[in-house]
Amino acid sequence: MPKPFPPQRSPLDSFDLAILEILQRDNTTPQRVIGEAVNLSAPAVQRRIKRMEEDGVIRANVALVDPDRVGQSITIFVQVEMISETADEIDAAKREFLAAREIQQCYYVTGEADFVLVVMVATMADYEALTRRLFFGNNNVKKFRTFVAMDRVKVGLTVPLER
Repeated sequence: MPKPFPPQRSPLDSFDLAILEILQRDNTTPQRVIGEAVNLSAPAVQRRIKRMEEDGVIRANVALVDPDRVGQSITIFVQVEMISETADEIDAAKREFLAAREIQQCYYVTGEADFVLVVMVATMADYEALTRRLFFGNNNVKKFRTFVAMDRVKVGLTVPLER
């Protein structure tokens, strides 16, 4: 289970938000270039980025990989409904979903479903194997519904920031 992030130590100001906007577009942007764009020195940008990393505002620096180029071209959305919703059962499901490499995103939600998953696989046979392992092999899964994406119209994890 992911650990909760530490409480934010210092509020974000307009410089921090401007830096985050740039980093969300391209986190390889040199600090000198960021500084020029937001009217700060490169060392000031570096200190702010370090603080935001320590505070958990910046959670990771990663590369966005094109799924088609690495043979993971099928995106599937899955709604999962559990039989028992005790804290232990929900936590067990969260652990299982976290451990599955094919699950790109997992949300514990309200409504008819208990979880919504975003799954990426190379073939439908891979998805069938996943369903056998995670859903049919789990006595607490009441039902699941599958939605196969026909086209990726918009994909992203950028957070809209108010400045």
